[in-house]
Amino acid sequence: MLATERGCIYLGYRITRVQSEAQRQKALACLSETGHAHMVSHSVVEPLDHTLAVKRPSSVSSRASTSRRHRQHRSHHGGSSYQPQNEFPIFSQTGDVDIVIRAGGKEQRYLLHRLILAQCSGFFEASTSQQWSRATALDQDGGAQELAVIREGERREQDVGRPRSADKTGNPTMRWHYELDRTDRADENGGDAEDRIPMLVQRATAPSLFGGDSASRAPAVRNKPPASHASFFRSMANLSALQVSNPNTPQELENDTSRDYDNLFRTFYNYPPTLDATNIANAYVQCKSLLNLADMYDALEVVGPRVDHHLLQFQGRLWKQIAKYPPSYLKIGYLARSKVIFSEALVHVVGQWPSGINQIRSQLPEQVLEVIEDKVDELEEMKTKIEGRLFRLTLTTPRGERVTPSNSYLSWTAVSLFRQWLAENTTPPPPIATPKEPSRQTDPRNPAARMPPPLPPATVPPTVNTGRIYRLLGAGGSSYLPREELKRFLKIRPEDYNRDTVRKFEQRMDEMKLMAREITKPLMRNYLELDLGRDAGGLGYLTCTRVEERDFPWQY
Repeated sequence: MLATERGCIYLGYRITRVQSEAQRQKALACLSETGHAHMVSHSVVEPLDHTLAVKRPSSVSSRASTSRRHRQHRSHHGGSSYQPQNEFPIFSQTGDVDIVIRAGGKEQRYLLHRLILAQCSGFFEASTSQQWSRATALDQDGGAQELAVIREGERREQDVGRPRSADKTGNPTMRWHYELDRTDRADENGGDAEDRIPMLVQRATAPSLFGGDSASRAPAVRNKPPASHASFFRSMANLSALQVSNPNTPQELENDTSRDYDNLFRTFYNYPPTLDATNIANAYVQCKSLLNLADMYDALEVVGPRVDHHLLQFQGRLWKQIAKYPPSYLKIGYLARSKVIFSEALVHVVGQWPSGINQIRSQLPEQVLEVIEDKVDELEEMKTKIEGRLFRLTLTTPRGERVTPSNSYLSWTAVSLFRQWLAENTTPPPPIATPKEPSRQTDPRNPAARMPPPLPPATVPPTVNTGRIYRLLGAGGSSYLPREELKRFLKIRPEDYNRDTVRKFEQRMDEMKLMAREITKPLMRNYLELDLGRDAGGLGYLTCTRVEERDFPWQY
């Protein structure tokens, strides 16, 4: 009781210090709620010096001051100083899109913003639009079925923790809810649910973020985009052609799905995705899976630069991997909108064409195939021009005349041998003749005998990759037609074989090789980031394809 009276005396002193009458009345009303308003009123009418005349022991004053100082910093969970989490992945105060990812026996929840999701993804832009939205408005009592959006500074302190039902303009707060679902898509397309790629579907009602479903769930709703979203239609049309890497176990597949969705949302909020930074093989698999997911949700423009930046950090190891698997990295470069990776892989693909044509046709769109074919045609045109110049190469006599069997038989033999070698190595071999079937005797009583014989299977003319031959011509020296082969050629006529003849024949052949090396210089250019070295890195094809700005298919 003594402590209570002393507290009231102190409050009375504080009231006498209040200058405005309105503040004094407010303080009196606050004190009346404690049941001691009569004591405070008595303290107010007394003069200031009388109030100060009541002196307390120093120990009591010290304890009261200390207790007041500690009470100012006291905080209780759920009280006015408690602030809910408002950061990635749970924006409990401002988020309005609830996403649930159940994979690998775990459940990951996200409470994100419709504005950011719609800006980064054509899927969310279409599905949250007025035409296709299944959002639920919060009720006035805070929405027993849903979480509310709490914005700081919009309500009184005693209302903190209660959900909002409307914004400042009076419009009801909307909430979208998505769940990762595989069964729904499997039922529509037929087949096993485990063989289908899971995708987010929009539900009419959302479960509580802090546990349990508060209402019965509505059936899954297919989020069909409006006709104006052409890019969204393109992503959904190519969904069946996506080839996601198959882990060893279903558990790993589920874990990868959860990781890909987390990386997708992290990228939307400008957080770096969690990708392997040491093993380029693992990084390729993770980047490919993330890009396929971004393609499904029409978010390549946002995710692509992140993947491009991550892969380019490998530098030399990346160039070697592209040389091993050019069609695979061509798709990565196309999805990531990476000019460097796409150009590097395109040079390899064009040089090896038609190797890998089946994989490219099944995985890449038609516009990429058109770019490849255009570059192959340009390369073939250049090779045709150079090949014609090589066949027209000849030697001359000291008087400037072309060598013939009559004026310089040995030089003419060198020219003939060079042309023969060039023709054999740049011309595809003749098709193998198939043996004819024995003629069957016609029997009018046998219907099978009257049927015409089956047509022979269509034979595809073999193609020759002449890149290796042109690299030998560009290298010159003993890389082709070496000294031993020249000797074997001269030994065909023993009367012409001697030391002087071999020396002169080698000199004339070296002249042919030097001229051929100058002619093939345009084909020896290297537009790869990969350092080929002196022996062209062991590549058996040409890398002289130049990729220009107009060759990137996503530019138009």
